[in-house]
Amino acid sequence: MTSASPVPPVPPPGCPAHESLHGPEFAADPAAVYRRLREVGPIAPVELAPGVRASLVVGYDAALHVLRSTETFSKDPRRWKDLADGTVPTDSPVVPMMMYRPNALWTDGAEHRRLRGAITDSLARVDPATLRGHVEASADTLIDRIAPAGQADLLGEYAQVLPLLVFNRLFGCPADYGERLVRGMSGIFDGVDAEQANELLATTLLDLVTLKRRRPGPDVTSWLMAHSAGLTDEEMVHTLVLLMGAGTEPQQNLIANSLRLLLSDDRFAGSLSGGSLPVEDALDEVLWTDPPMANYAVHYPVHDVVHEGVLLRAGHPLVVSLAAANTDPSLTTDQRAGNRAHLAWSAGPHNCPAQSPARLIAAVAVEKLLDRLPDVELAVPVEELAWRPGPFHRALAALPVMFPPTAVTPPTADDEPPVESAASAPRPSEVPEAGRVRRGWAARLLAWWRGE
Repeated sequence: MTSASPVPPVPPPGCPAHESLHGPEFAADPAAVYRRLREVGPIAPVELAPGVRASLVVGYDAALHVLRSTETFSKDPRRWKDLADGTVPTDSPVVPMMMYRPNALWTDGAEHRRLRGAITDSLARVDPATLRGHVEASADTLIDRIAPAGQADLLGEYAQVLPLLVFNRLFGCPADYGERLVRGMSGIFDGVDAEQANELLATTLLDLVTLKRRRPGPDVTSWLMAHSAGLTDEEMVHTLVLLMGAGTEPQQNLIANSLRLLLSDDRFAGSLSGGSLPVEDALDEVLWTDPPMANYAVHYPVHDVVHEGVLLRAGHPLVVSLAAANTDPSLTTDQRAGNRAHLAWSAGPHNCPAQSPARLIAAVAVEKLLDRLPDVELAVPVEELAWRPGPFHRALAALPVMFPPTAVTPPTADDEPPVESAASAPRPSEVPEAGRVRRGWAARLLAWWRGE
């Protein structure tokens, strides 16, 4: 006989109920949930997945306090009491996104500084002009495949694929590893067989680390290995998990959410039709109102602490709602264009170390798409677009568009990529034919990797 997993107690009378951050209702209208939570206070109880309780920080000032108070709030998930005592089972769909990994995201103090230093120094070696060239080449290849069809899902056929192409180029990842990486990362974010997906991702990245130990190259993976921080193979694997997670799912959401805004908001429509592309303004708007990672930056109080009348228990997950904090009514300014005070990149010592590359990738991807397909428009009313369920991301399920079909001139021999980048460049046979991409974002990406 097997015993059932412990069930968290129901809140006692007089305590606020735990708002659900999972399921289609939250995905469809998270702002309504944030409004209800603000009625409780700047920090309120939520459920991240069935049986997984946490507190959500919805106030801007409270978020800054948590993100900056390293002496009170730790990033180390080994403090998570409900996971340690079995209240939260290890196969819960949110565990791979919250579990301890020996990388910069889940460490504190000197260990965090050592691991983060390896990341920032290695990313600093990426030349912005080279990165722009990678993004433009990848974007052109993908647009070439959808342009003749006159219609596309810009999420599955563009925004989701492009960051993976860029990741492979920057990290020297062989193309035949792509399918496993896609399956692993998509399973973790969508919570589908998340435990198995996490194992697949880890083993694939260990293979990459082993390969690069034997044959280093001019890529981020090799630079991380050579860094004076002396990363072990385990630290290398989990640093790559962090970088791939941050560089794919949030990146695709930033691209897709920005395109959605530009194609649906009257504030941008006039500029688009006039030939001026207010892409930077759209990025700022999305980072304020629909940040790609809506709720994350998980912390754990190192001891019981009261903040603004709310008791925060030691070892109880404290999730920062970057989206709710950004839209806190107490913020007095509505001016978002050029305003970088948002928390989309987090804040404090754990803020995103790749803000500039991430913004560059998104801006170039959006600019290239609108430049190549200037008459693109949504194929359905914006209110009919669906969002993927999940407590952490703000992610569209699809972004269907239509545009006048455009013939594409086949590349000549003079257009071939230089020898050093040819191995990582997407080839026509590796990109799915328009109209043949299967439903489901993992399936669409797998079809791309398999050349279907």
